[in-house]
Amino acid sequence: MERKIKVLQVAAVDVTVKYLLLPLIDRLIEEGYEVHASCSDGPRARELIARGYRIHRVPIARRIISLSHLGALRQLYRFMRRERFDIVHVHTPVAAVLGRIAARLAGVPIVIYTAHGFYFHENMHPWQRRLLIWIERCLGRVFTDWTFTQSREDYETALREGIARDSQITWIGNGTDTQRFLKTQSDSTLRAALRLGEKDRVVGFIGRLVREKGMEDLLLAMKEIVQEIPNTKLLVVGDTLDSDRDRAAKERIRVLLRKHDLTGVVRFAGHREDIPEVLALMDVFVLPSYREGMPRSIIEAMAAGKPVVATDIRGCREEVVHGITGLLVPVRDPQALADAIIMILRDPELAQRMGQAGRARAIAEFDERLVLERQMQVYTRLVTAAIHREGR
Repeated sequence: MERKIKVLQVAAVDVTVKYLLLPLIDRLIEEGYEVHASCSDGPRARELIARGYRIHRVPIARRIISLSHLGALRQLYRFMRRERFDIVHVHTPVAAVLGRIAARLAGVPIVIYTAHGFYFHENMHPWQRRLLIWIERCLGRVFTDWTFTQSREDYETALREGIARDSQITWIGNGTDTQRFLKTQSDSTLRAALRLGEKDRVVGFIGRLVREKGMEDLLLAMKEIVQEIPNTKLLVVGDTLDSDRDRAAKERIRVLLRKHDLTGVVRFAGHREDIPEVLALMDVFVLPSYREGMPRSIIEAMAAGKPVVATDIRGCREEVVHGITGLLVPVRDPQALADAIIMILRDPELAQRMGQAGRARAIAEFDERLVLERQMQVYTRLVTAAIHREGR
């Protein structure tokens, strides 16, 4: 009996494995691969183990600089060496660095890297950006056999900066199971449970509560919005993770709530699994981030038929067509953010047109089946080439 191709997916946290990588893991299993994943311990890792997935708990700090990285690198190397993986596929910034180095040292034949969004971006200091590009270039040339980028901008940047050769890189996009969001209706019971009135206008946010997601800018924008449209509420879905570097963000948020008398305006829903149902309650979805790769939350909001207001940054501007599916605003500009949200809330016909256009775009461009197919084509090509080299 021919041995199965053995694959390891590497991420820093279990949230990434459950919410981002599971469709790829399932597809690989369907195609006959033996799939493992490694990540830090957590409730979602334990849930996936209980469901029968091969999850190996390797703690990886998400801080860029940490002495613990040496221990994680050693643990990953020993694990990869022992298990003799045919393919190691790495994700998220720190895990992608440690995972690729460990895989190459362990002699793994094929190393794949998905850039969910290069850590460098246009809004950081030039010297920091150049340093991070240099690191990516070294890793790409020495420790990586193939690079996937979710963003077209990252694809073009990788080629321009020499991070990857054009014969070793594929743009895969990002996507979701759009069918989950197409027929979900607003639920009055859920609305009441989240303390939203029937006549409330709902501005929605889904993401981690950290500075780079722009939550503080959104709160300042809400101060302006409720003066113009008093029955507006902000529904916040998400929280900080134990691994988040910016643990002080929640305190800054509490200070802003008190300072601007927004406590009665904001509804914090925490982590939730019923995202289609929650999105159905929103009148407009907002993502005011400073840095993104290719945000899935925007894709899900569009699939749910919601107009989107987002910052004009990589990823967001690839998903949102300004004036058609939503509005793009400058980074760190609460007034522009408020103006855009008010424009949509005041014009139900505009909101409906944008929502319909966004849904059509999500179905046509951002279905996860397209993303998975692009990855599987590369997997097949790399495995076939490796088998040919080995003379199997």
